[in-house]
Amino acid sequence: MIISRTPFRISFFGGGTDYAPWFREHGGQVIGTTIDKYCYLSVRPLPPFFEHRNRIVWSKIEMVDSIEEIEHPTVRAVLSQQGFAEGLEITHQGDLPARSGLGSSSSFTTGLLNVLMALKGRSISKRDLANEAIRIEQEVMKEAVGIQDQVWAAYGGLNRIQFNTDGTYMVSPLIVSRDKKRRLAGSLLLFFTGISRSGIEIAARQIDRLEKHEVDMHEVADLVVEAARLLEGRDDPTDDLGRLMHEAWMMKRTMAAGVTTPHVDDIYQAGLDAGAVGGKLLGAGGGGFVLFVVPPERQAGVKERLSELVHVTFDFEFEGSRIVVYDADGYSGG
Repeated sequence: MIISRTPFRISFFGGGTDYAPWFREHGGQVIGTTIDKYCYLSVRPLPPFFEHRNRIVWSKIEMVDSIEEIEHPTVRAVLSQQGFAEGLEITHQGDLPARSGLGSSSSFTTGLLNVLMALKGRSISKRDLANEAIRIEQEVMKEAVGIQDQVWAAYGGLNRIQFNTDGTYMVSPLIVSRDKKRRLAGSLLLFFTGISRSGIEIAARQIDRLEKHEVDMHEVADLVVEAARLLEGRDDPTDDLGRLMHEAWMMKRTMAAGVTTPHVDDIYQAGLDAGAVGGKLLGAGGGGFVLFVVPPERQAGVKERLSELVHVTFDFEFEGSRIVVYDADGYSGG
């Protein structure tokens, strides 16, 4: 059996500039981090004693003979590209709910590619892993997705990612002291709205309206520059980052229908009223997780005000997708 562990991500600034229709013309950039909450994927050759050839375990259990019969769209797409001589058992487990704005779909794609490459006895670079995940999601699955989530999943870390008009990207770790990273992580509160949703339709609407919001989109990219300056500066950036995040969220919520809801607006306003400096809904919108920037002395009040929501503690992580268990004895396919 082989197991991959792939982190989820939190995008702080620049979301939307990673859509190809935008950065192919204007360039783009984002700032964010991966966190110590993970997608785990295990794979093993399925012994030839069963009536079915493949067994896929996720929120459902699928037992099928052909790849074309697989219901899970990512598993079907990835296996259609990989070509294995033997049947497989693939099992998924996640630390947090899927469809919640933390890049879980791309973490799944990236982790599945990583574990299948390991099953073939091959290592893959972080860049090649991210590129293949992007190709699967955009070209094979034809999904309306950007390219930041796959890069976060493969690389991990607290980074600034720049997207170039020629389709390439550059991952630059932010130069932030250990103490400042600790204080930054300690100023962030993450709450689950209770709503899981697919962001694909909302993302498609955002892509359709990018040019109509060209001025706003350039301002979104400019906030990345300001955030990087704050994070890499000498002073405590907490309050200023919170205000920048609030500004970015106020812009984003007007850029496509469905980005926010009355329920989300109520949660966000309650957090501000209780002492948060700023925050945002993570992902394309509609539900999932809300992130707040809150000075430590005000956090008890915010937690009390939002006590009906699930509060998730987390820290930053810096490894990206990796193989955590490798025992491939007996595999002869691929």
